[in-house]
Amino acid sequence: MNTLYAMPGNDEFTEALARHCGYPRRALSVHGFPDGETLLQVEAPSPGDVAILVCTLDRPDAKLWPLMMAASTARELGASRVCLVAPYLAYMRQDARFHPGEAVSARIFGHWLYDTFDGLVTVDPHLHRYHRIADIYPRPVQVVHVAAELAAWIATHVDRPLIVGPDEESGQWVNVVANLLCAPSIVARKERRGDREVEIHFPELDRWPAHTPVLLDDIIASGQTMLQTVRHLRHRASKPVCVAIHGVFADGALEGFRGEQDVQLITSNSIVRDTTQIDISKPVADALVELCGSWKDAVAGRASA
Repeated sequence: MNTLYAMPGNDEFTEALARHCGYPRRALSVHGFPDGETLLQVEAPSPGDVAILVCTLDRPDAKLWPLMMAASTARELGASRVCLVAPYLAYMRQDARFHPGEAVSARIFGHWLYDTFDGLVTVDPHLHRYHRIADIYPRPVQVVHVAAELAAWIATHVDRPLIVGPDEESGQWVNVVANLLCAPSIVARKERRGDREVEIHFPELDRWPAHTPVLLDDIIASGQTMLQTVRHLRHRASKPVCVAIHGVFADGALEGFRGEQDVQLITSNSIVRDTTQIDISKPVADALVELCGSWKDAVAGRASA
């Protein structure tokens, strides 16, 4: 049997997975002591169960210690395997040593995942120099791509969209979504001058004067890239729509968007916020069923050998 456990803050997404997969849920609680230590309690899985921990990993540091305790405890209590469903996967962006002495967080985090979990399901991880998640996590993994869900939302809510990539890195999502919609697209060139300072260089927009610009990216963290793009478009088009898979929103980012007049901000429920309008739980559930099914098939194959 496959059993779902929601880490704190993940009940809504876990409940959606349970509906789609038909997997039962078991209880998990986290209690913080006054001295800063944590007590975690897990309802025991049935012997041989696959324990599936659901934990999106925005603002990850406070989440990782309880997550590690939950994985270890589930295994001690009889789980045959422990799987992580992390709709947003942290620590993928620091994938090289840019300055002397820096930790290469993506590689370190990948080693921790490898030591802790037998399988992983995640959504559109923010990869650069590593081209596949398997390069840092060489265990069974399902990477869910949700361009179709983004395109479906845009098709329903935006007339005559022009899909706009705020930087070159967004181009892969822009191209897929634009093709699904049969819509025009353009991609800006970004020059980053610091953590919160970017300069945007844009192609001409005059070819699509009647279109609504839909700014599209996989992640909004500081939000500066998308905000600068919004301000650049302000002189040429009104009421842009900003769409992202992962609404991380570093401190002050949401306030920055709300300070811009007539800007619609939409994200998926990879991180549940008041900007969430795109539900990606069904493709995540499908990927989870496929991953768990591969383990079941492997066990059946060994039994018949």
